Amino acid sequence: MAASILIVEDDPVQRRILEEMVRRFGHDVVTAEHGFQALDILASPAGRRVSLLLLDLVMPEMDGIELMEKLAGMNIALPIIVQTAQGSVETVVQAMRAGADDFVVKPVNPERLKVSIQNLLKVNALTEEVKRLNKKVKGTFTFDDIIATSTAMQQVVRLGRRAAKSGIPVLIEGESGVGKEVVARAIHGESQRAGRKFVAVNCGAIPENLVESTLFGHEKGAFTGATARHIGKFQEASGGTLFLDEVGELSLDMQVKLLRAIQEGEIDPVGSRKPVQVDVRIISATNRDMIQMVKDGLFREDLFYRLNVFPIMVPPLRRRTADIPPLVEHFIYRFAAEEGRKVHGITPRALDMLMRYPWPGNVRQLENAIFRAIVLCDSDILDAHDFPQIAQQVEGYEEFADAPPPAPAPAREQDRPEATTATGDMAGDGMALGIPAVSEGGHVRTLQEIEADMIRLALKRYQGQMSEVARKLGIGRSTLYRKIKALGLEA
Repeated sequence: MAASILIVEDDPVQRRILEEMVRRFGHDVVTAEHGFQALDILASPAGRRVSLLLLDLVMPEMDGIELMEKLAGMNIALPIIVQTAQGSVETVVQAMRAGADDFVVKPVNPERLKVSIQNLLKVNALTEEVKRLNKKVKGTFTFDDIIATSTAMQQVVRLGRRAAKSGIPVLIEGESGVGKEVVARAIHGESQRAGRKFVAVNCGAIPENLVESTLFGHEKGAFTGATARHIGKFQEASGGTLFLDEVGELSLDMQVKLLRAIQEGEIDPVGSRKPVQVDVRIISATNRDMIQMVKDGLFREDLFYRLNVFPIMVPPLRRRTADIPPLVEHFIYRFAAEEGRKVHGITPRALDMLMRYPWPGNVRQLENAIFRAIVLCDSDILDAHDFPQIAQQVEGYEEFADAPPPAPAPAREQDRPEATTATGDMAGDGMALGIPAVSEGGHVRTLQEIEADMIRLALKRYQGQMSEVARKLGIGRSTLYRKIKALGLEA
C-alpha cells in the first residue's frame, strides 16, 4: 500500500534513476516517456491511483508547461513537482503559474525530492478531506467520493445510484460502523435534491419523551420547558432529505406518527392546532433484523413496507477486505497531516495483519485504529507493533502485541567496507557493529578512520537518506555534511 507517483521524463536514463529513487521512498511508480502518454495514463483506470506528478519541463512534442495547462483544462488536480536543469527565477515562476506546486533542479537531490513528495502528499490528503467535508455540508457528496473498490461495495454503489435517480424511499441495512450514513449522503448528493438540506437524526440517541418534539417540532408553551417555538427535523429537511438512522429504535407510538407523516406528507407539531405540509425524501437505516422485529411485534408491518421500498445492504468490512488497503492509505494521510506526523505508509506485514483481522466495529473501528497507530508510531511508516490491540487477536502476530519497536539489525557482512575486512584478532572485541577497531597489523585504528567507516556504513544502510543517517548517528545534518566533506566521502 503506497501512493502511486507518475514520472514524466523523456530521458530513459534519468527516468530510470527517478523511478528507482521514488521506489526506495516507498511509493509505487508509473512512468511516461512524454506528455501524450501521461495524459493517456491519467485518463485510464490506472490514473485514479496516481497521487502525484513528477514532471520534466523540457520534453519534445509537449513540454511540461503545456501538459500542466491541459491537465488544468481537464480538471485534473494533482500535486505537481517539476524538475528542470535551469533553476532560474523566471523558469520557476513560469512553472508555478502553470500549476506546479514545487520544483527540483537536476541532478535531483534524493533527500530534497523525498521531503517534497511527503509534504505535497500530506497537503493533498488534507485538501481532499476538506473537499469531502465541504461536499457533505453543501449536500453535493457523491459516490465518487466513497472509497469503494471491492465487488461488494460496487454493488452498493450501483444500487445507490439507481435509487438516487428517483424519490423512492430507501432502507439501508448493515452493521454498526459500515458507513450507512455515507451511502445515504451519496444518494442525496446524486439526486435532484443535491445541494439542499441533508438532515440526519439518530432515532436511538433521542430520549423517548423528546422524540416527537425532535422529529415534528413544538409550539411555545406546548409543555413544561417549551419556552420558544421549535421546528422539528421534518421541517428542517423540507425540500431535501431526512436520514432516519437506527429507525428500528422508535417506539410503536412514534411509528404510527411517522407512518402518517410519510403517507400524508404533513406533520403535527406538539401543541399546534393545524398540520404543517413538508416535502422530504426519506432515507432510513438500521443495524437490526427488521423482518424479525415485525414478526415479534416490535415494528409496525405497514411502516416497514413504507420504508423498505428500495433496500440496500452494506456489507461488513470483513466481507470486503479489498477496501482495507485504500481505506488505510486514506486514513494514514489524513491523520498524519492532522497530527503533523511524518508517517507516510504501512509495512506489508502490518497491512497483512489488518487484512486478516475481522473488524467487528467495521470502518469506524479501522479509522480509530489508524488514528491510534499514528499517535504511537515512532518512525515514518506504520508496522505491526503500532497496532498492539489488533496484533494480540490475529494468529501469528501475537508477538507484536506488547513488543517495542524493533531495534536496527546488526550490520551484515556485505555492509562492511571492502577495504577494512576483519580477520584474526579483529573478531570479538576487535569489532564494533561490523566496523574493525584494529588494523590488519593488529594496531588500533584512528578515530577518524573508524568514524569514516561508520558514516560510510550508515550511508549504505539508509540508502543515502541524509536526514535518516544523521538521526541514526545522533548528529545534525549540517554536521554530517561537514564530516563527509572533511573525510573525503562525497562520492
